[in-house]
Amino acid sequence: MKEYITSLEKEFSLIENGFKEEEKKALADYKSNDDEYIKKLAFLAYESAAYQVRMYGVFLFGYLSEEGDILAFMRDEVSKDDNWRVQEVLAKAFDEFCKKTGYEKALPVIDEWLRSNNPNARRAVTEGLRIWTSRSYFKDNPIEAVRRISDLKEDTSEYVRKSVGNALRDISKKFPELIKMELSSWKLESKEIKQVYKLASKFIS
Repeated sequence: MKEYITSLEKEFSLIENGFKEEEKKALADYKSNDDEYIKKLAFLAYESAAYQVRMYGVFLFGYLSEEGDILAFMRDEVSKDDNWRVQEVLAKAFDEFCKKTGYEKALPVIDEWLRSNNPNARRAVTEGLRIWTSRSYFKDNPIEAVRRISDLKEDTSEYVRKSVGNALRDISKKFPELIKMELSSWKLESKEIKQVYKLASKFIS
């Protein structure tokens, strides 16, 4: 297994941009091995100094995320990774969890992550579920998406606020009146809310 990780480090170190190759390899490995093997492989991959191999590991975590200990590791440890590319994959892995679980059934976990003290965990939700209203449940209940996203309009992290604004802007393309109504209730008193408002209202006339 260690030899395989070493081979991945050599292969992936040549990739500077994107995530498609890591995702493709992770999915192929997940489909060709049992969960116990993949779990060991994922944790070993995540120990790599190469961020590309950690990205591969996080994709594997996403496929295994119905296991409670894996989901907790994603929330508590992967969210601390200092490489932004790994955080992008964490967002994808969280959406994979929601898709496997069912978005409505995943609501308690979605809400738990949105309340996390770690901005990377909060953003994994706001960014990972984009476009929220293209996801099942939220497609039929857009107000549930808007309410959850809007709760973070004054988030302490600009990184999260940008994701919030962009997520609301996405929804405004299909549900302009809903976003217009939400934005009309905001008190534009802080620079944080003004920043999110500006992003969210881009397509609102």
